[in-house]
Amino acid sequence: MDDCLFLGTHLRQVLHAKEAFMKIWECRDLGEAKEFLRMRIQRQGKKLVLDQHSYLDKILVRFDMHNSQSANTPLPPSYEPEANPGTVTATQRLEYQSIIGSLLYIMLGTRPDISYAVIKMAQFSANPSPKHTNAARYILRYLKTTRTKRLVYDGDSNKGLIAFTDSDWASDKISRRSQTGFFFMIAGAAFAWQSRAQKTVALSSTEAKYMALSDCSRQAVWIKSLLSELGINVLPIHINGDNQGSIFIGSNPVQEKRSKHIDIRYHYIRQCLEDKKISLYFVPGSENPADMFTKNLGKIKFLQFRDQLGLES
Repeated sequence: MDDCLFLGTHLRQVLHAKEAFMKIWECRDLGEAKEFLRMRIQRQGKKLVLDQHSYLDKILVRFDMHNSQSANTPLPPSYEPEANPGTVTATQRLEYQSIIGSLLYIMLGTRPDISYAVIKMAQFSANPSPKHTNAARYILRYLKTTRTKRLVYDGDSNKGLIAFTDSDWASDKISRRSQTGFFFMIAGAAFAWQSRAQKTVALSSTEAKYMALSDCSRQAVWIKSLLSELGINVLPIHINGDNQGSIFIGSNPVQEKRSKHIDIRYHYIRQCLEDKKISLYFVPGSENPADMFTKNLGKIKFLQFRDQLGLES
């Protein structure tokens, strides 16, 4: 274990737990957390700010991208990566995997805006082509252009816990699997997010959206459980989706023609609704920021949704 954080609602109990821990394990008390897993933590009144500027600067220099041209989106407009029909050398593969690995670390930490681009390009790590490498470097160009972006959680914002989810039906042209994307926000900024290919093939856009809603509900239950352990009881977490059909299937536990073939595990969302752990709401597709986690958006739409993630300069 390299880093460890202690937190709780009562400072005296937190300090007591830390003292007991240090008697068993060899470690140093660094006081109030200012950095964790290469994430810088700043407190500005009731605002909490997270960034990875130092780590980003290191990888830009490492891959010789610190003087690169600017880019406004993580991937080139309309870019759709395709499998490499040829073979790649061990050196080229190692370079590509090193770039993707570094990007994954930043994406998982403080940059939800590059989630789709990084996850999509990571699928070609075994046999990357020069086009794939250029696309991965394009993500670095975007990060350099937006290196001052950071997640800002505002305790005075009066913005509660909310989630958005979406999917892109049959977006993978080879496997025909859909792309799931969702993220959670608290105090006006994203704190949990995911973009990944669905594990099974959906037979319709409604089914793909329903599977995305179900995946999001499982994460919601885990978050609700974690907050409960910290002594924070929250109301049912609002999950926003842009498909009326999928919301209807989740809210109405009846067997019908369009849902009887869906894997039973995805009906877990019905139990979550019954137990009042979550609630489902409709948001128009043009206003659903989770769309940026499922596809390569154009500049205007991407910037519009990025501004809703709580990323500030």
